[in-house]
Amino acid sequence: MKIVFATNNKHKLDEIRSILGSRVEVLSLADINCHDDIPETGTTLEANAMQKAEYIANKYGMSVFADDTGLEVDALNGAPGVYSARYAGGDGHDSEANMTKLLAELGENNNRNARFRTVIALIIMNDNGQQATVEQFEGIVNGTIIRERRGGEGFGYDPIFQPEGYNETFAELGNDVKNTISHRARAVAKLAKYLSNK
Repeated sequence: MKIVFATNNKHKLDEIRSILGSRVEVLSLADINCHDDIPETGTTLEANAMQKAEYIANKYGMSVFADDTGLEVDALNGAPGVYSARYAGGDGHDSEANMTKLLAELGENNNRNARFRTVIALIIMNDNGQQATVEQFEGIVNGTIIRERRGGEGFGYDPIFQPEGYNETFAELGNDVKNTISHRARAVAKLAKYLSNK
């Protein structure tokens, strides 16, 4: 099966390809020559994921899945949430600035409970170029925000997020472990199970 993953994020692509294995050929946006700035104007992870998937399905007529991920911190009423990538402002994806802002916002607050949540929107096209299937899958991992960065692996908020049941952050655990327990891994596992039955 051939399917587009609506991203050019190398970390995400590697993670997804290693989880799905050889039974699914995962194409990136670059692989299909899509260099568009795909809109993400939703106010929820679900809306953003679906918006990205529909954009590719409608423009290229290909089966596609798209994800959106947010870090939801209890003491910050679920922030940064859907704005996780651009929490510190600017064009977004400045991980250091995002972590600095998050740690400053939490300050000395002892409620460090948080969760990573990934939503995947899947659209499978039929032979006539029509949307045959539209599904969503969610993956959640609970944990805590530690007070200082630890570890050199991963990306985003990984150096300050310690998943439940572990004494290391995502950035310390390394990709092999993270890929088996992460929010994205859990959502992708549901996606993979669904695709294997198609």
